[in-house]
Amino acid sequence: MTSLPYLSFSIWIPIFGGLLTLFAHSERNAHVARFMGLFFSLAGFLVTLPLYVQFDASSSTMQFVEHTNWIRYFNAHYSLGVDGISMPFIILNSFITVIVVLACWEVIQKKTAQYVAAFLIMSGLMNGIFSAQDGVLFYVFFEASLIPLYLAIGIWGGPNRVYAAIKFFLYTLAGSLLMLLAFIYLFQQSQGSFDLADWHALKLDMRAQSWIFWAFLASFSVKVPMWPVHTWLPDAHVEAPTGGSVVLAAIALKLGAYGFLRFSLPITPDASQAMAPVIIALSLIAVIYIGFVAVVQTDMKKLVAYSSIAHMGFVTLGFFMFNPLGVEGALVQMISHGFVSAAMFLCIGVLYDRMHSREISDYGGVVNVMPKFAAVFMLFSMANAGLPATSGFVGEFMVVLGAVKYNFWVGFAAATTLILGAAYTLWMYKRVMFGAVINPHVAALTDINRRESLFLGVLAICVLIMGLYPFPITEVMHASVDDLLKHVAAGKL
Repeated sequence: MTSLPYLSFSIWIPIFGGLLTLFAHSERNAHVARFMGLFFSLAGFLVTLPLYVQFDASSSTMQFVEHTNWIRYFNAHYSLGVDGISMPFIILNSFITVIVVLACWEVIQKKTAQYVAAFLIMSGLMNGIFSAQDGVLFYVFFEASLIPLYLAIGIWGGPNRVYAAIKFFLYTLAGSLLMLLAFIYLFQQSQGSFDLADWHALKLDMRAQSWIFWAFLASFSVKVPMWPVHTWLPDAHVEAPTGGSVVLAAIALKLGAYGFLRFSLPITPDASQAMAPVIIALSLIAVIYIGFVAVVQTDMKKLVAYSSIAHMGFVTLGFFMFNPLGVEGALVQMISHGFVSAAMFLCIGVLYDRMHSREISDYGGVVNVMPKFAAVFMLFSMANAGLPATSGFVGEFMVVLGAVKYNFWVGFAAATTLILGAAYTLWMYKRVMFGAVINPHVAALTDINRRESLFLGVLAICVLIMGLYPFPITEVMHASVDDLLKHVAAGKL
């Protein structure tokens, strides 16, 4: 136990800040809303730092635990806690929220207070997902997090924003309903408990495990998203505002992958092992097929959206090989993807803010007029392709090693992402950046300003530090990952 409720702070400070920011709803007070957003996002980030500083990396038990009665009739509790798997994502989420607020500073002119509030509230809700230790609490946070992102896409998105927002909402909601049925069944089997620890300890037969596994898969695969339920993501990314794309790629996609580790593997270990070949096959399709789809994209945002699906395919591949290298590599890949995908969408946003086009064919020779921007965009493109010494390499390399340990040919197929990733990312970079200035619109571009240099520079430092010295991140995962894999190996039958 800790003396201060840091997890509650990380949830409710941004939510309270978001609600307070709504009062600055006048367009004349847009600057007030921006400063309030920056203040509350920074406060929300700072209260997460003790989670890392005071974390006991040698323990696999839940830490910073908070437990209070909530809904007595259902025996539901306000129960929070983190381990080495969930703690890094709370810090990542809070950090990305600060970046999103900075990125929208001069860009969002319409309903600024509502825009900032949506992202603050979403940050708190997502921290609640990563720290919830009660089934009802998890489900409430999981479903509530859809609303701010739905509004962000539907209000501040592109021409087809309403279609993309509804498609995103319906896909995710449909899967979540099956997860709710699984939660109700587990509630009955555990003699009226929604505590995740009680669910992990349940002795379920193979039939029950299989049904629960597929119910969880229906929910979490859409969130990841896995092939073939991925089609909502490119539409959502293309239509979302830059901040929406950043949060969607950097954090929201991680919720599905996190669900596999918190629910599918510990509650249905035998079914997870039995279904592993299916998940590995779907993951390899995502890595290889989606990589080829990304190569032929003409829209920069859509290309990076497809690359996100391929990278998240690497994550699910790592989880279902059941070895420490694979699982830890997948977790590192998730954190790295949070930095790199956020940076890629922010770079595309920088270009879009100036030219209002995401079409690759509208650009060419940008390096001649935006040299500083071209330099940081090159770093992030290389990280997206998995260049050694960047964060993008570490997780992919660990997963490939874990895959080779599992099966050589699985590892060989997974390694093709290093080639495909370089193909679609550098092909895009070459066409946008190099060559002569293609038209007067490109000639009129101005290089990144101090605000843009700040948030892109911070992300560049994160990408390099994680690529050169990932130990501080991998260190906190070991005990929790080892405990999870022992639990899966022991099974329940």
